Amino acid sequence: MPKTVIVKDLLTTDLDPVLTTNLFKPAAVLLVVWGDPPHIMMTEKPQHMRVHAGEISFPGGKPEGIDSDLCDTAMRETLEETGLQIDRKDVIGQLEPVSTLNSGYLILPFVSVIRDASSVVPNEEVKEILHIPLIPLLKTMAPDVMHGPHKDMYEFRHRGRQIWGASARILMQLHDILV
Repeated sequence: MPKTVIVKDLLTTDLDPVLTTNLFKPAAVLLVVWGDPPHIMMTEKPQHMRVHAGEISFPGGKPEGIDSDLCDTAMRETLEETGLQIDRKDVIGQLEPVSTLNSGYLILPFVSVIRDASSVVPNEEVKEILHIPLIPLLKTMAPDVMHGPHKDMYEFRHRGRQIWGASARILMQLHDILV
């Protein structure tokens, strides 16, 4: 199983925190990798949410006027949803943008590798914060036949919970790099 330092080396890229799209609304998420062996932090949305209720996703959301770019959006949303303050110097890269199929967003995923993310507290937008062993999660990858006939539909499983949609397509990028 790769150590966190190896994961960090493999996921380090240049940052280009801007999206140009007229078809989608921009959004950003932060993939927080921490610990040794590496874990990834994800959130479960409460059932009362208007959009994405009950889904497991990464902390993130749409930009606000105070954000200078989408990396700032991902860091701000992570702080709001989990209480975890990420410094820009700890954002080591980004993945390819992923679109949502129902809500019309193009999500730019950023990656942060830190020492510890265990002291987090969910806000009202988060039912539970999950700390999932990264490589075992990635090894659960399977085609998602339940959510439509699209060719890029995947699912991952953690303790009986399904991770699907845009979050699974983001995880698939990690799968292709790390597994």
